[in-house]
Amino acid sequence: MSQEIPQLSIRNIQSSDYPEIKSLMDEVYVDIGGSWSEETITKLIADFPEGQIGIFDNEQLVGMALTLMVDYQKFSNPHQHSDLVDAREHIQNNDKGDALYGLDVIIRKNYRGYRLGRRLYDARKELCKQYNLRAILAGGRIPNYKKYMKELKATEYIQQVASKQIYDPILTFQLSNNFQVKRLLKSYLPEDEKSGGFATLLEWNNILYEPDESVIRSKKTNVRVGAVQWQLRKVESLEDFLSQVEYFVDTVSDYQSDFILFPEFFNASLMGLKEISEQDRAMRELAGYTELLREKLSHLALSYNTNIIAGSMPLIEDNAVYNVSYLCHRDGRVEEQRKIHMTPHEKNDWVLSGGNHIQVFDTDAGRVGILICYDVEFPELSRILAKQGLQILFVPFWTDTKNSYLRVRLCAQARAIENECYVVIAGNVGNLPSVESLDVQYAQSAVFSPSDLYFPHDAVLSEATPNTEMLLFGDLDLVKLKMLHDYGSVKNLQDRREEIYRVDLVNKTDY
Repeated sequence: MSQEIPQLSIRNIQSSDYPEIKSLMDEVYVDIGGSWSEETITKLIADFPEGQIGIFDNEQLVGMALTLMVDYQKFSNPHQHSDLVDAREHIQNNDKGDALYGLDVIIRKNYRGYRLGRRLYDARKELCKQYNLRAILAGGRIPNYKKYMKELKATEYIQQVASKQIYDPILTFQLSNNFQVKRLLKSYLPEDEKSGGFATLLEWNNILYEPDESVIRSKKTNVRVGAVQWQLRKVESLEDFLSQVEYFVDTVSDYQSDFILFPEFFNASLMGLKEISEQDRAMRELAGYTELLREKLSHLALSYNTNIIAGSMPLIEDNAVYNVSYLCHRDGRVEEQRKIHMTPHEKNDWVLSGGNHIQVFDTDAGRVGILICYDVEFPELSRILAKQGLQILFVPFWTDTKNSYLRVRLCAQARAIENECYVVIAGNVGNLPSVESLDVQYAQSAVFSPSDLYFPHDAVLSEATPNTEMLLFGDLDLVKLKMLHDYGSVKNLQDRREEIYRVDLVNKTDY
């Protein structure tokens, strides 16, 4: 290499590049037989041209990645190099494979230090994503093992390389490129004396991989949510209230929303239909409407083709009253989430009981959870949901003052950051002077995201005007959550020290 700065370009290698390919392989693989034949290389390029990538300095080939398509199930299990390249140097490419297999990444000795290997690995990862393949596999040599054979088993050597106690020119590089060691391969390449015939089976997992399935059955990755900032107002009848509910469902569904979120106790206006001074009796009277409302909202979810989180409403069971949110799926299913923690007002004035179950719900537009108002102020609950694969957390709330609202808002934003998920909050505005404890409300509904490069700079996707009845929409990209989990600036979910602390359910048999 001259003293001038290299003029590098990257492209797929061609059969006409064979003289350069032979020169490169002979230089690097002098200890294991040098270059493959021109026939072998030409056949490989013909079988899978996109997988053969070269870096050139002007016309000189200075780095190269050779790649196959393989069956993941077969090659993620023990195998030998001869299963890929037989004794006659026939390379077994499977054009119907669901994974890439990295045969070689080779860099000229006097070009090392320019991070060319990383460029080739990145190009191979991009190819894996574009082909929608599940992983990249590779059998990695461990050429530095020869120095340690007498004192370390191969597995011990690999562990010490992983912990950076030992440097291995191939394995150290692969680990730094997010490959994971799946197993030790014995007699992988017997002529590789430096590695003792051993190799590591490495895997890079494509987090964007989507298994083949029909478009109709596939789950959405771009999800639209709609939140109703609901105004409490006097209603003349149950029919009057239901017409308001249907108006909002109709309007939100016109925007092709996958979810509609109503606030906590958005049906409280119905308490004004009768004059009842005792608050606990008024709440039990409100519970008398719950079954009908649940059925009506489920019907609306079916009719308007949207999933409805029905805020919350009281439910009487075994003479106890619970605060329950219903998830009305657009396929007709109805699931429930009960509020776990009761505020002093709910316990003392309304005499509500807390639920005992918390879970993530599978929907056609992601894995969702529901935490009703006060529950979002307890980080343990959302952490449990995050361990179950939470993507979107819905928080119907009801707060009377701005400081009460800020407790919900700030905790909801924290839950989005620490659990790497979206959080949607919706609350009530307006007042009902004739109903005890409903004389003032404060709300500013919003959609929050995690705080990282893939999301808005303030981690707020959308927010309503405070104390105004209105609709709020947010478009959620679930693929960005996958990217965040693996490539975020920080990785809150991955970096938990569960050998020191953990959060879990006490009684898992309830699920």
